[in-house]
Amino acid sequence: MCLAVPGRVVEIAERDGTRMAVVDFGGVVKDVCLEYLPDLAVGEYAIVHVGFALQRLDEESAQRTLGLFAELGLLQEEFSDPWEAAAQDAPGREANR
Repeated sequence: MCLAVPGRVVEIAERDGTRMAVVDFGGVVKDVCLEYLPDLAVGEYAIVHVGFALQRLDEESAQRTLGLFAELGLLQEEFSDPWEAAAQDAPGREANR
């Protein structure tokens, strides 16, 4: 599944001519392209989909959504390593859980 997830901008820099940000998604930090929201500032929240900030979001809405996603386990699903998840689900791993 691929969700649009709210995140808080922690840092902004230009990389190879592209405005980029470090964004915190409730403890998971990722690089995000800001080309669709060029005036987004550090400390603001945005909805991010496939590495692009798409829409500015107020903090209350962002926190509420992140809480719901975490409660449903969707943040872990969205940001987990698929190879690690497959290894955890591999036959013979039940004894190690």
